[in-house]
Amino acid sequence: MKEDLRKKSGVSFLKKLDSRFGDNTLWQFIKFNLVSFSITLLQLALANLLPLFFDGVRAKLPPVLRPVFRPETLFEGPSPYVVDGVVTWGYVLPFFLSNFIANIYGYFINMRTTFRGKGSRGGLIAYLLILTALILFSTWLQGWITARLAATELAGLGRTIAAMAAGLVQVAVLFPLEKYVLFKKK
Repeated sequence: MKEDLRKKSGVSFLKKLDSRFGDNTLWQFIKFNLVSFSITLLQLALANLLPLFFDGVRAKLPPVLRPVFRPETLFEGPSPYVVDGVVTWGYVLPFFLSNFIANIYGYFINMRTTFRGKGSRGGLIAYLLILTALILFSTWLQGWITARLAATELAGLGRTIAAMAAGLVQVAVLFPLEKYVLFKKK
């Protein structure tokens, strides 16, 4: 019973703040970061769980992605994620999918709660295109960081640290995109 009362008062407190500050940019940035925290938790869980499913995938990346995911940049020495000198989908997919799934979730939560806007089909398509480019960069960044940490004492935390760094980059891009472009109040 006490726990229910605490939950209600916490929700009530946030609702009061939301009604008081509504569309204030600072308040929206705070809400965006609270949502980002839940996105980060989802992304971290996926970044650490998805390799269990994809580590065995040895299919090579297509030629268009090979210049971005070069084994000599990502790995120091031999790697199970490299076949015939080409990085495999088994390495890239966990990073990409953890970002993609978490950010789609974030798009809808931010649309409804942070910016209280209405998305459009065109806005969603633009978001998906920008998100794909951002995720490709973030995936490369995560791979690069993970590879750099693989030979250190932080190897066990490599994927987590890498996912957090990618999350920071994404916040810097997605907050202004969502606030000033996708869910801009008319």
